[in-house]
Amino acid sequence: MSVTTPKGPQLAVLPTAAEDDTRSRAQVLQPSGWPMPKGYANGIAAEGRIVVTGGVIGWDVEERLADGFGAQVRQTLSNIAAILAEAGARPEHLVRLTWYVVDMDEYLANLKELGKIYRTIFGAHYSAMALLQVVRLVEKAARVEIEATAVIPR
Repeated sequence: MSVTTPKGPQLAVLPTAAEDDTRSRAQVLQPSGWPMPKGYANGIAAEGRIVVTGGVIGWDVEERLADGFGAQVRQTLSNIAAILAEAGARPEHLVRLTWYVVDMDEYLANLKELGKIYRTIFGAHYSAMALLQVVRLVEKAARVEIEATAVIPR
C-alpha cells in the first residue's frame, strides 16, 4: 500500500470571526432555575493558557498600602489587572477571584462602592468568586487580599 502526500502549500481553515469570538469567551455556568447571582458567576468554563496570581494586596510599587478598605480594594484590583496584562490577559479572561477580608462587616457595608470599583477596573465581566473572612493577613494593615485566575484562549 502506497500513501502519497499532496504537493504544494498546506492550507489551514481558520475560524471565522464569529467562531473565533465564541471560542475566546468563557462560558458562564448558570444552572436552570437558579437565581441570577449579583456581582459574580456560579461557575465559568474556559479553555486556554492559565494565568494565576498570588495573593495580591492593595499596595503601590513602593509597598505603601492604600488608606481605607475601598482604596485597598481599588489598588488590589488594579494590581491584579497589571499582573494579568503581563501575560496578555484581559478582564474578560478572569475565571475566578478568591477574596480574603479581615472584616466581613466592612466588606458588606461597602458593597455598592466595591461594585463601582470592580466595574471601573474589570467592566461587567463577573468571574466565579469566593469570599472568606480571615483573622489577619501577612501585612498587618492590609484589609483585603485577592487571588485571581484567568484563562487566555488559544
